[in-house]
Amino acid sequence: MKRKSTLRRIAFMLALVIAGEAIFGLPFLVARVFRPTLLDVFEITNLQLGTALSLYGVIAMLAYLPGGPLADRFSARAMMTTALCVTTVGGIYYATVPDMVGLRILFAFWGLTTILLFWAAMIRATRNWGGDEDQGKAFGILDGGRGLFAALLATGTVAVFGALLPEDAASATLEERTAALKQVIWIFTGMTLAAGVGVWFCVTNENDGDHVEVGSAFSWSQMLEVLRNPAVWLQGLIVITAYTGYKGMDDLGLLARDIYMFDDVEAAQVGALSFWVRPLAALAAGSIGDKVGGTRAIAACFVLMIAGHLVVALGFLEPTATWMLFTTVVTISAAVFGLRGLYFAIFSEAGVPLALTGTAVGLVSAVGYTPDIFMGPLNGYLTDTYPGALGHQYFFGALAAFAALGLCSTLLFQRLSIPASS
Repeated sequence: MKRKSTLRRIAFMLALVIAGEAIFGLPFLVARVFRPTLLDVFEITNLQLGTALSLYGVIAMLAYLPGGPLADRFSARAMMTTALCVTTVGGIYYATVPDMVGLRILFAFWGLTTILLFWAAMIRATRNWGGDEDQGKAFGILDGGRGLFAALLATGTVAVFGALLPEDAASATLEERTAALKQVIWIFTGMTLAAGVGVWFCVTNENDGDHVEVGSAFSWSQMLEVLRNPAVWLQGLIVITAYTGYKGMDDLGLLARDIYMFDDVEAAQVGALSFWVRPLAALAAGSIGDKVGGTRAIAACFVLMIAGHLVVALGFLEPTATWMLFTTVVTISAAVFGLRGLYFAIFSEAGVPLALTGTAVGLVSAVGYTPDIFMGPLNGYLTDTYPGALGHQYFFGALAAFAALGLCSTLLFQRLSIPASS
């Protein structure tokens, strides 16, 4: 029976890991890894893509709050399966290379499908899986596993993309690049559907026993309990500043092309490299967080992030020294993904009861993921207005400032928080 239970827990977490990354592959991974090609194929500027991503962020922000209470009331399995299947429909449309109006509608659609029925349900299921003692481990495995899956997916699709282009990728015609990108989109679409099937069969409802009774009235008193908790608001600020760093990584491929003159395949490989750092960083951070405290580990990650961003912002990157680019990418990635493995593991330190996890996730996410709204336009404006290295320097200067704010928020959270063992 113990072996069966262990295998069930492994399958449960594996399904969460795959689903947790697959659902965001279409709206985010394609644009991150293949951004230079995507801009050319869709015939749009970086700023226009930023506005589409911003629409995603607006809809997502509106969906986080109702999604939280839903996750406290209904089955994670049903909610996540539905979200994955509906997101797949958007992938089919994406592969038709819609115009700018269609692209904006598509990203707004994904803002609803990936968040309302999915996000809080996944976080709730992960917290339940970790129990009282292994929150860092649970969220480290979730984000580390998602990172490993993303790295495999990114590396695999970059290889497929490169194989579909001529040997000299720089000589590829727009038609050849369009056909190759469409194949990549189809791969991401199929993976999203497969993840939905995996969730249906592997994510059981046995961990949902502490949900509020299905069908009971929504409790405003529970919502107010979360809203009155200052540590929850600080946790939201930590997530904002950490997620700003994550969104800033969308610029790495363009930075490689603009400063180091990389071609499309080489720029995509830079984006893929960051994903390989993620599993190690998230797992290590989660493990360290369980030992020394989540907030201490978060503070260390913010310090590392500030250092990495300042290397770019202060113009220290040498266009002839590619090792500096890769070192900076690895440093920033380690800090960003370490934070992603930690910032949802501190709900117990914030004094949030397990039964209100979904509600707290909704609030923290509504606050914390607002960079989805403004980071795309900010990056697009700076890189389009200040071509070459200068736009990237301004952008990474802003990222360093956000990271400094995150460090201050973490230190204040530490003063207000409850020890995880209490």
